[in-house]
Amino acid sequence: MSSPITTPDRRTVLGWAASGFALAAAGGSAAAAQTSELMGLEARALLKLIRTRQVSCVEVMQACLRQIDLSNGRFNAVVSMGEPEELLRAARARDAELASGTAAGPLCGLPHAVKDLASLKGFRFTAGGSPLFRDRIATRDNLPTERLRAAGVIFIGKTNAPEFGLGSHTYNRVFGPTHNAYDPSRSAGGSSGGAAVALALRMLPLADGSDYGGSLRNPAGWNNVCGFRTSFGRVPLDGPDAWLPSMGVAGPMARTVSDLAMLLSVQAGYDPRAPLSMESSGAGFAGSLQADLRGKRVGWLGDFGGAVTSEPEVLAVCRASLGRFAAIGCTIGEALPAFDIERAWQAFVTLRAWQSAAPLADIARDPAKRAQLNAQALFELDLASRLIPSDIQAASAVRAGWSAAFGRLFEQFDVLVAPTAQLFPFDIAQLWPTEIAGKQMRTYHEWMKGVCLVTLAGTPSLAVPAGFSRTGLPIGLQIIAPNHQEMTSLQFGAAYEAAEPLWRRRPPSLRAH
Repeated sequence: MSSPITTPDRRTVLGWAASGFALAAAGGSAAAAQTSELMGLEARALLKLIRTRQVSCVEVMQACLRQIDLSNGRFNAVVSMGEPEELLRAARARDAELASGTAAGPLCGLPHAVKDLASLKGFRFTAGGSPLFRDRIATRDNLPTERLRAAGVIFIGKTNAPEFGLGSHTYNRVFGPTHNAYDPSRSAGGSSGGAAVALALRMLPLADGSDYGGSLRNPAGWNNVCGFRTSFGRVPLDGPDAWLPSMGVAGPMARTVSDLAMLLSVQAGYDPRAPLSMESSGAGFAGSLQADLRGKRVGWLGDFGGAVTSEPEVLAVCRASLGRFAAIGCTIGEALPAFDIERAWQAFVTLRAWQSAAPLADIARDPAKRAQLNAQALFELDLASRLIPSDIQAASAVRAGWSAAFGRLFEQFDVLVAPTAQLFPFDIAQLWPTEIAGKQMRTYHEWMKGVCLVTLAGTPSLAVPAGFSRTGLPIGLQIIAPNHQEMTSLQFGAAYEAAEPLWRRRPPSLRAH
């Protein structure tokens, strides 16, 4: 189980950070080690130092800016940054509040960058690097960002994402690609790719993201951090249609399950502007995640009985990671939904097109603007244009059947597990994988099928590190719980992580830009 965090003195805790982050290996430097001490800490430990005034918000901001200066030029994770002097001025103001006892918020003083699919007042809001919104400045915070501001973070900028969040490869025509933290020649995943890389390279202590087709899970797995696709309504979202539920949700990312749960405690909870949000507080996620999991049942989905084409080494690494569940007393068995998986996939493709194309409809009506859309957006628009209402209703009925099949599995197992991706990170110059293990992919997103099928089930899914390929590339494991049972995923994730904390054992090497 996770050990409780105490409040050590500054020297001790900075020593932990320096020893826990292997900066000297494969290209690290003494300068990197010096700048990483604070940013190498877990977010909870860093917050304790800030609250007890053993470290100032200015020192944390300075460390953050140095870390970004060290790595961001090479990896391109954080975009649209604020001016350093303005950020330091905000940190000094937070220090003054702490000194006077007026500072508030559970994340007080932490530097934070918001995913560029979310609105952050005063910062560029390009919708994931769309040329159509290259120079747009947000005039308001969206609801999740508003909650982060109220929690006391200091916003430093945005994290990079693909255009309109489509596809699980973070590249766009405004900011360019984000490079994988473990191999800059490879994809970071997406759409929360910038967030995952910023976490892995210690540019940020926490990160937010969103997930429709694996956007919190795939980049987390490919960068050896954690991401959490939550149940619909757990984290309230505002938008033009408050009454029509989407398969897209917001959620947290962090290097540890405990830090991730702390951020979820800020993000979650009912808001009247999101009338379908859950009528519950997120406060419980900030507490202990310890639980006795002896005798609990873990169901291995793997490649869904061969229906989700996967690289053999991905399956081998993820299957080997199940030993951590066995080590904490769980039993492990094979799991497969009793449902036509191709039928479920086609329902996902239909619903995805319907929901993804709607926000792009006005743009697409203008030929000049349509010409600036990328291939992924055009795919969704073209498919949606051929749909009729009965197609959407039929796909929704299939989704209900698919989620019921998952429900029957949860009568046999407490959680289900599967890889966070079907292959290891691919070449960054590739737009998307066109084949896996010799099988051609039919669409730009079929290579994401394993995470999309979990999306279709409506279940929370926590991505945790699983292990590495023979060449050192990371992959993650989804820990899937029944709908609305986020705490179950978190408890299993915390115990799994404690058995072998991969983020600490094998961090990426920092390379100066």
